[in-house]
Amino acid sequence: MAMSTFQGFKHELVHFAELSKDALHIYVGLAVFLVGVAIARKGLRSGFAMLAVLVVAIAGEVLDLRDEIRSHERLKIWASLHDLVNTCFWPLVLWLLARYTRVIK
Repeated sequence: MAMSTFQGFKHELVHFAELSKDALHIYVGLAVFLVGVAIARKGLRSGFAMLAVLVVAIAGEVLDLRDEIRSHERLKIWASLHDLVNTCFWPLVLWLLARYTRVIK
């Protein structure tokens, strides 16, 4: 079966950036978080920024699962959870540090 537009975009991005898929998830999560911080203008404590990361991560995994269903592949639930953690971990750490400590303002 042909690769979906979303999968093709991810494949090209991984190839262009010369990153592993795991590293790409980390970079996307941090980029979305920082863009969300800039849009919200509330600093790293912005709940909007963390919500944006979560929405993007879930949307990406929904598209991956949709493509797996369309291609009659076995659903890779653990791989999806792994990707969600990779995407959200560091933004969550920064958000928690900013929100609940004095380490980051």
